[in-house]
Amino acid sequence: MRILKQETIFPYIAYIPDTISSHPALIIQLHGAGERGNGGDDLDLVLVHGFSKVVNDENLKDCILVMPQCPSDSFWVAKIESLKRFTDQLIRDYSVDTDRVYLCGLSMGGFGTWYMAMAYPKLFAAIAPCCGGGMSWNASVLNMPVWAFHGMEDTCVSPSQTMEMVEALKPINPNLKYDLYEGVGHNAWDWAFLEETLHWLLSYKRDS
Repeated sequence: MRILKQETIFPYIAYIPDTISSHPALIIQLHGAGERGNGGDDLDLVLVHGFSKVVNDENLKDCILVMPQCPSDSFWVAKIESLKRFTDQLIRDYSVDTDRVYLCGLSMGGFGTWYMAMAYPKLFAAIAPCCGGGMSWNASVLNMPVWAFHGMEDTCVSPSQTMEMVEALKPINPNLKYDLYEGVGHNAWDWAFLEETLHWLLSYKRDS
């Protein structure tokens, strides 16, 4: 597996398996507030949590995992239009299969995942937001598969943020999954970003 450090609209780290097709899948993972920075020496902060802990050449089959870094003076929800341009750039640079583009994120990145998917619902084959929140009144646009996560003892981001999104999606999204972890605080990502979740994301195509 190759690990690339690049900079386009955002500085990012990409995990690229040794063997991929000419049109691989793409997973974009959005980090939390504590991993913000401006590239350079602090870019490795994007590896602290999430799928970077579990991916390898066997389970990241024909897929590129990209972890961008949000500027230290901003947050993902304020960067939705830039994230769209970033995603479009990645699709061009890596000749990505546009039916296999996925989005996930934790904490600040969980909010970013919900908001980005609501802004561009036709872009993603599936999403996995962890310990974030969105606008439940706008949940009807989220017709892609969703797997949401939150710790029920989270004192940083209230679990009600995820629960409101889940309740709004239950009647309208047949591909909704959610895990609300009893006894778990803000670090729900330790339970969420596992190989099982990776396989779940990659099992979907946008046209399915």
